[in-house]
Amino acid sequence: MAYNFILDLSNETVLRYVPGPKRLFDLSMVLILVAPIAAVLLLAALAIKLTSQGPVFFRQQRYGRYMRPFEILKLRTMTAQENGDNFIQAVKGDARITRVGRFLRKTSLDELPQIFNVLWGDMSIVGPRPHAIKHDDDFRKLVPDYDERFRVRPGITGLAQIRGQRGPTDTVEVMVARIESDLEYVAQVSVLKDIEILLKTTFVVLRAKNAF
Repeated sequence: MAYNFILDLSNETVLRYVPGPKRLFDLSMVLILVAPIAAVLLLAALAIKLTSQGPVFFRQQRYGRYMRPFEILKLRTMTAQENGDNFIQAVKGDARITRVGRFLRKTSLDELPQIFNVLWGDMSIVGPRPHAIKHDDDFRKLVPDYDERFRVRPGITGLAQIRGQRGPTDTVEVMVARIESDLEYVAQVSVLKDIEILLKTTFVVLRAKNAF
């Protein structure tokens, strides 16, 4: 959990930690959303277990704020559980995607467990989407100012996503466009901006473009 620092000199110098407004917004949204999300997760978990072999959740290492690694949580949508340097992005018609997984990815329901990443302080409701570490390590050598996106927590949704910049990043040009949106968000981050992006995310999910 990231905090603002306040010195209290009333009796002796002590360091107190106070959550900033963005973190308070995240925690408020978690409290509002956790009950309905838990119900959806229960149904999705049952569907996953009844239709394919393997765990309900997919866990993968990602870089968080200041490039601190954390384990992201998703609903499992594929037969493969690739991680590290062996990770291969999903593409349209990918044979590894299960029947239930295809629906979960199309509706972005596979991302719902990340509400717990927000609760744990690894992620924010809104921020640059975290990429696989292999992709971060590759593209940060090729895209100018790439590392600036690590100044804030990664998000479940973000400015790039509401602009349709989601799906496979198979070229440097595609990643550059996404990073430009990420850096625009980082430069103007605020609770009001988060609320705007969160509302627009609903319409993007309903259109479900570039989700494989």
